[in-house]
Amino acid sequence: MQEWWMSWVAIGLAYAVGSLSFAVLVSRVMGLSDPRTYGSKNPGATNVLRSGNKAAAALTLLLDAVKGWLPAWAVLHWGGAWGLGPATLAAAGLAAFLGHLFPVFFRFQGGKGVATAAGVLLAFEPWLGVAVILSWVLVALFFRYSSLAAIVAAVCAPLYYWFGDGVAWEVQGPVGVAVAAMSVLLLWRHVGNIQRLLAGQESRIGEKRSAPH
Repeated sequence: MQEWWMSWVAIGLAYAVGSLSFAVLVSRVMGLSDPRTYGSKNPGATNVLRSGNKAAAALTLLLDAVKGWLPAWAVLHWGGAWGLGPATLAAAGLAAFLGHLFPVFFRFQGGKGVATAAGVLLAFEPWLGVAVILSWVLVALFFRYSSLAAIVAAVCAPLYYWFGDGVAWEVQGPVGVAVAAMSVLLLWRHVGNIQRLLAGQESRIGEKRSAPH
């Protein structure tokens, strides 16, 4: 019974941490406009970058990744003492990600979750996170589209995880399901971006856009 309750406490805390919208919080602290009022209106690092403040964007990116990493890392390293296993680890990571997408503190209107998902993956398997982040970086450098980089990384994440079984790590079923679920949700959140990419209307990294897109 104690393990059951501790699992739910861990998952609830993970969701609460994930619900901290650092794009909004960092912008407020640094005296910038609310990122939900300009550009893509997405509360994420890429849109904060459109404000022209690179430091704010970098800090948002880092904190969004940390809030995905921390809950999963805590369950992985401390959960054993409470009998928390792979299922709770997977659920906590997914909960932190869902908190970013649907933050309880911000009327459930969140970002797309790319940095937060990366943080979760780094906690699940550090080398998996590194591989997915490198995939994002390479696509972003070559094509200058943050959305395209995110889409490619989302597709690669579950493939990397399952093909790395027995080579770089041991696959755990619940974790694999969480990785796949995050990938599907990332693709869903980028449907509009996919349509604009196909139409040649997507903005590139660093471009300022005043109209919603």
